[in-house]
Amino acid sequence: MASWFTRRILDPLTAALAWGVYHAVRRLPVDFASALGGAVGRTLGPLLPPHRVAVDNLARAFPEKSAAERARIVRGMWDNIGRTFFEYPHQDTLLKMGRVEMAGIEHVRALRDDGRPGLLWSGHLGNWELVSAGAGAAGLVMHRIYRAPNNPHIDWMFRVNRDLVSGELLPKGSQGAKRAMKLLKQGEHLGMLVDQKLNDGMAVPFFGRPAMTASALATFSLVFDAPVVAARVIRLGGARFRLEVAPPATFAATGDRRADEHRAMAEVNDRLEAWIREYPEQWLWVHRRWPKEG
Repeated sequence: MASWFTRRILDPLTAALAWGVYHAVRRLPVDFASALGGAVGRTLGPLLPPHRVAVDNLARAFPEKSAAERARIVRGMWDNIGRTFFEYPHQDTLLKMGRVEMAGIEHVRALRDDGRPGLLWSGHLGNWELVSAGAGAAGLVMHRIYRAPNNPHIDWMFRVNRDLVSGELLPKGSQGAKRAMKLLKQGEHLGMLVDQKLNDGMAVPFFGRPAMTASALATFSLVFDAPVVAARVIRLGGARFRLEVAPPATFAATGDRRADEHRAMAEVNDRLEAWIREYPEQWLWVHRRWPKEG
């Protein structure tokens, strides 16, 4: 539980700083904001503790690459993270300016119109926040599962761009899962990012190593026989992007729920891995995705 100092002093001060930065960045031209964020990310990122996690993760995922190649990927990752954060206040502008190409958006419309509950998933790739904006552009009402911040005073940051896509924000955990089940039962649609570690998940191969993986996507799909759509955002350069959406698919159900979930999430991790191998500098390597060794 957070201390009195954190709750009463540090959290409000942090929230005030976040509010100021958000509105200051929003006043900047989009390209300048993105470039500034990239510079901040490349400068400060390597000084932060998660940098070591990213270096370790890359060594595990790409043992065949040289240290120089992996260092280039990490530098590109920090650039992408910084740009993504500084682009966040400009999401609506990115869409209005035509900065987001959309390939396969008809698959989102198919998910919207098939009369069934459905799921859309992605990972922390490129500017991942634009996946939700793409769903909104297709007219899909999409409820999203998110990790509520430890500091409740900055929860507004997760809600400030809600007009880009309709739907509820559901916090991770039992309460959010219950609400998600209820919404899916009503024929609604759910969006989630599935590439973070979950300590009580299932061990599923990822880059050739077991990785603790949340199985909620597979569980929801199998319980409700709900089609699943995979989507990713690729940074084309600067503040320009391409949203790519795959056709709806379903997971095979054999009656062995645990085995079906494991097989489904192995398919998901395989697709994620392929995406990441194509653009390794655009993935968020700072998650401790695999157990520590030795």
